Amino acid sequence: MPALIFDCDGVLADTERDGHLPAFNETFEEFGLPVRWSDEEYAEKVKVGGGKERMRTLLTPDFVAAAGLPADPAALAEQVAGWHRRKTEIYTGIIRSGGIPPRPGVWRVAMEAYEAGWTLAVASTSAEASVRSVLELAMGPELAAHFSVFAGDVVPRKKPAPDIYAFAVHRLGLDPAHAVAIEDSRNGMLSALGAGLACAVTTSAYTQEEDFTEASLVVTSLGDPPPEETVTRVLSDPLGAHPGPWVVLADLAALLPDGGGAGSTASGPSAAGAPGSAPPGPDPRSH
Repeated sequence: MPALIFDCDGVLADTERDGHLPAFNETFEEFGLPVRWSDEEYAEKVKVGGGKERMRTLLTPDFVAAAGLPADPAALAEQVAGWHRRKTEIYTGIIRSGGIPPRPGVWRVAMEAYEAGWTLAVASTSAEASVRSVLELAMGPELAAHFSVFAGDVVPRKKPAPDIYAFAVHRLGLDPAHAVAIEDSRNGMLSALGAGLACAVTTSAYTQEEDFTEASLVVTSLGDPPPEETVTRVLSDPLGAHPGPWVVLADLAALLPDGGGAGSTASGPSAAGAPGSAPPGPDPRSH
């Protein structure tokens, strides 16, 4: 059966501006660090894969001296790890508060894939605790339980390196040619393509102007039918998937060399409400 592998931040929920950025800045304040990232500065930081890696961009000699940080590399690395642990705690608290909604269509498409027998996974270079909190927000705990999660430091190189997707397909025993990744950034797209996966892109707050020339499908979101009524806009469709007002599983299956095989037969706005189906749980947005 095919697989559907979601990125987390910017794909399951648009978490960067209202989740990660305030969590970084609150962490900097708690540790007395002489920095607060503006929205414009953070728009550049998101191009660096991984939270600890973004924090390490601060560590110029002048910053280390101004902040009174240790010069010893091992001690400095432990300091950054401590900042990142606290940042993850703050971020997961923001997510669990419910202030950041899931992105349109992610639950609907994941449910359709689950019912069609597809493998479901998340591949992200964010901390695993952060990823799991967003996954449960977007999918609800029952559907989230059917996802494999590959996150954090399980691979040595972060996106755009292909490591996280290569690791995911290896652990799941998949042929990468039978997997579709959903990403929101150029770095994520390059990671998925480098591991041999097809890649659909749903642009997010910080990535709308990035170059997605190599993607198999680029849309503004997966979209949702009424009552949510979020209509997707197709930005690039080189393979001729021709999604309607919202993306369905068959549109993503069309990105695979064999059209997704037996798992690609679902069609229409959603298969989640099909007679006789036994979905793991309701759309979390109804809670």
